[in-house]
Amino acid sequence: MSMYGDIVWVSGSPYLRCLHIPLLKKLFRNTNVSVWEYIQSLDESACMDTAIELLHSYLKTKESPVNLIGHSIGGTIALVFARKYPQLVKSLSLLAVAAQPARTWHVNYYQQRQIYTLNQGEALSNTLHHIFRDKFPCNQSKLMDKFYQDLENLPLMHSLFQIEQLPTGGVSMPLMICSGQIDMILGYPELHEWEKYLKPEDIVWKCPQGGHFFHYFYPEIVSKQISNFLQYSQGEMSKSPCHQVSTVSDRNT
Repeated sequence: MSMYGDIVWVSGSPYLRCLHIPLLKKLFRNTNVSVWEYIQSLDESACMDTAIELLHSYLKTKESPVNLIGHSIGGTIALVFARKYPQLVKSLSLLAVAAQPARTWHVNYYQQRQIYTLNQGEALSNTLHHIFRDKFPCNQSKLMDKFYQDLENLPLMHSLFQIEQLPTGGVSMPLMICSGQIDMILGYPELHEWEKYLKPEDIVWKCPQGGHFFHYFYPEIVSKQISNFLQYSQGEMSKSPCHQVSTVSDRNT
């Protein structure tokens, strides 16, 4: 690994940082990891292009292409960036990112408000129950505050009036799709769509018993899967069931 770290964790918000720390600590044990974080100013409009160009300003200073990793909106930013600047990306690992990359947990929140005409507090409380299934990582009131702030920091134009869509498709570099086996935010239909865009060498892995933030509750196993993928993508190991990594065809058997 380069002294600058050729793994870059892309974060879509500083407010949910605590939910990524367990996995980052595991990754830090074996390699250098840089963390890039999108922070929206109060006067800044929601815009994915802004996030992409800010990430580009950071990554273009790297000496060589990097391995990008991101969860949810962080993964969405990483995916859109990898399509626009493939020469800067060695591999891409996406955690809880749908084939329609704009379909983040925020969509669940706005749908609750649209369909059931719930107020902000009711919709967010229901969404958190869908995300964590009553297994909250901290006090629920504090968690709601963090997710409220995350809604305000989102570089997508989701609202009560419109749910934004982004282009779908694959990428040219090695790709790993990770999801939770019992994710109530991104179910099988959302993740199944990935099969249209994956290359034969791309990898799909589901975390057993994992929900939407599976990497918070199971950082050890997720870290191992990512490490295996990075070694495999660089030609240092072959895919094997003993690594608990499954391809699309394996998943369907």
